Amino acid sequence: MKIAVTYEAGIVFQHFGHTAAFKIYEAENGEVKNDWVVDTAGHGHGALAGFLQNLGVNILICGGIGGGAQAALKNAGIQFYGGVHGDADDVVLDYLNGTLRYNPCVQCNHHGHDHNCGGNCGQ
Repeated sequence: MKIAVTYEAGIVFQHFGHTAAFKIYEAENGEVKNDWVVDTAGHGHGALAGFLQNLGVNILICGGIGGGAQAALKNAGIQFYGGVHGDADDVVLDYLNGTLRYNPCVQCNHHGHDHNCGGNCGQ
């Protein structure tokens, strides 16, 4: 499994479409086996989904993310967890341990969709 995290100075970068780098983690049996940082080379917003797909990424962990990028990730078969804050390495370990704190409503608010989040996503 490959996990990508929007990345800046060791923490989860808070705007998917403007991230200059991702930290990529290869995980197997609940453990990180390898990790590295990749520059997005100027890709932005929806184009980042194809960038991640070409890297073989299965999971994205990020801060904020807009509707167009969400749709592109979904079309690329990449599951994402938004509204995440903190140390990139720590959040990946939390994901692998099943304890990742994320905001399932990060994709809802300003896009005019409820998605069973009650309309109060705060994003």
